Amino acid sequence: MSRFFCALLHTYIDVFLLSAAPDLPILERRNWLIHLHYIRKDYETCKAIIKEQLHETQGMCEYAVYVQALIMRLEGKIQQSLELFQSCAILNPKSSDNLKQVARSLFLLGKHKAAIEVYNEAARLNQKDWEISHNLGVCYIYTKDFKSAEEQLNLALQLHKHDLTYMMLGKIHLLQGDTEKAIDVYKTTLTFTSENSCLMYKHCLMYLFTSKAFEHLGNSLTYDPNNFKAILAAGSMMQTHGDYDVAMNKYRVAAYSVPESPPLWNNIGMCFFGKKKYVAAISCLKRANYLSPFDWKILYNLGLVHLTMQQYASAFHFLSAAINLRPRMSELYMLLAVTLTNLDDADNGRRSHEQAVLLDESNPLVNLNFAVFLYNQGDKKAALLQFQEMERKVNAQVENNSNTDFDPELVEMAQKLGTALQAGENLYWSKLGKDSKTSQRSSSSKPSSSQQPLGTNQALGQAMSSAAGYSKSMQITSEPEADVSSAPSPPTVTPGEPEDEDEETAEPAKLKEKKSKPRAAAE
Repeated sequence: MSRFFCALLHTYIDVFLLSAAPDLPILERRNWLIHLHYIRKDYETCKAIIKEQLHETQGMCEYAVYVQALIMRLEGKIQQSLELFQSCAILNPKSSDNLKQVARSLFLLGKHKAAIEVYNEAARLNQKDWEISHNLGVCYIYTKDFKSAEEQLNLALQLHKHDLTYMMLGKIHLLQGDTEKAIDVYKTTLTFTSENSCLMYKHCLMYLFTSKAFEHLGNSLTYDPNNFKAILAAGSMMQTHGDYDVAMNKYRVAAYSVPESPPLWNNIGMCFFGKKKYVAAISCLKRANYLSPFDWKILYNLGLVHLTMQQYASAFHFLSAAINLRPRMSELYMLLAVTLTNLDDADNGRRSHEQAVLLDESNPLVNLNFAVFLYNQGDKKAALLQFQEMERKVNAQVENNSNTDFDPELVEMAQKLGTALQAGENLYWSKLGKDSKTSQRSSSSKPSSSQQPLGTNQALGQAMSSAAGYSKSMQITSEPEADVSSAPSPPTVTPGEPEDEDEETAEPAKLKEKKSKPRAAAE
């Protein structure tokens, strides 16, 4: 009897315990399925599973929240993803991965200082993670703290030698103006990652300053013939040397990879400009402007081509837009001054010339154009001062680089203006004049030293050299990497077009202001 009661008691206890035990869900039971759909990029199914999992666990499944945040970031919902990653950090405060993702979202929102604080907190949890040090370095670059950025990137390289870290370290040296150190960094990287075509492309761009770029571009294209950045850079170099047809063939290859690239259509347009196909040039440049309406180089070139076609109102429109985007560039004000002069607005033309001279430090063409303008306005004294300032800049360039090659037409114009101003014979101009006599046309004649005006601006087809074309040794720079922003460099340019012989014969004592003819750099 006692055995019966004992068995009955145990039965009741078991029933009571089973009925009292809660039906707790397994928090991580669907993680494998969430991961499977995520790596397959089946995001809709993945979100449905995540929603079901979070409903069962009352939002306590860390992995489901983490993947949901990743998907939201991919969809461009950065703020929502930040909030979800912060929830993950609350659920698991000891995880450095959660803090890394919080910092990444802050970085994408442009909150670089806040991202640095979170990355530092993540570094305290995991001191052996190279990615944290690398991203800290990138954040410091955006806050212009290059010293701290270099320290963090070097720390990342001690933990793991990664191509991207080397590229960012080279970018820091480049932003600081130390091209030699940047070249050394890229050289070091190529010793153990010799087949990285992107790195080769960056390396060859550094050599644009030392005239050794083409062979390195060839190495880059050997490993990756479809690297459109390298193709664009090679085409731009050929374009700089006047090989427009060869450059167009290069751009044709690049167009298959990036048919909507603004730099590509910009360079194609300037190839047509170099071949004097101005309507085609405007068509290509307008397409580039449609794709990138805030690129000052495209607006610069559009203004220049319209100026060439004597469409001065359109040129004024595009040059004004470029100045709004690039208000510290002297060549833009110089072109605007030429445009205003052709629109018979001498007062504003003079103001633009004065602003160009105020901003410029090394371009003698700015002073030469202003001197021609002043002479045409009858102010010979002020014109002589600008002419002397131009000579000072020329002599400074020759002293810094004895191989500086000036446009022959610029030299001819300076000689004519010097004679008209009775400025005396400059030894440098005399030497260049002897070297360039063979390139001058037989119909050219020196202007008289009388008070006769040097003339108003003629068609741009009679224009001389360009805003940056006075030195053919100038090279192209590339656009910065996606992680680093910097201002673009002034575009390189094509030589000026010859003057019309009939008009020059009719007005032998007149000089024309020079206008720039740039080609934008490959980006």
